[in-house]
Amino acid sequence: MQVALQIASIVVSIVLIILILLQVKGGALGSLLGGDVGGGLARTRRGLEKTLFQITIGLSIAFLAISLLSVVAFQQ
Repeated sequence: MQVALQIASIVVSIVLIILILLQVKGGALGSLLGGDVGGGLARTRRGLEKTLFQITIGLSIAFLAISLLSVVAFQQ
């Protein structure tokens, strides 16, 4: 079980990194570092961008759950 949790953690983290990088790809380098490139205008996510955002949230929750499960499994 411990090996399965480790593999799942690695796979989820790699996919999570890829999804985060895909979201930042649309912005400029300044927005990657926290700068405000949009001139103060709020953007709404639509279409694929919204779907990527929601998948990222789901995978981050899954990563947290896997991490908590692995801590419990390694204590025994």
